[in-house]
Amino acid sequence: MVKLQVRDRESIQDAVRRFRKLVERSGIKKEMRRREYYEKPSEVKRRARLRAERRAKRARIG
Repeated sequence: MVKLQVRDRESIQDAVRRFRKLVERSGIKKEMRRREYYEKPSEVKRRARLRAERRAKRARIG
């Protein structure tokens, strides 16, 4: 859970900006996107395998 203490004389815009950064760094946004819809375990493994293959290919080339 992300908590944000609003500082003295801090504008709402600044507080919201800090809150967004906190949420982004904590990984909540990424987790929400991942849980947006159900993904079968086989699809998760397939995506991970493809990601590893691309990473290995990039390592060979570069």
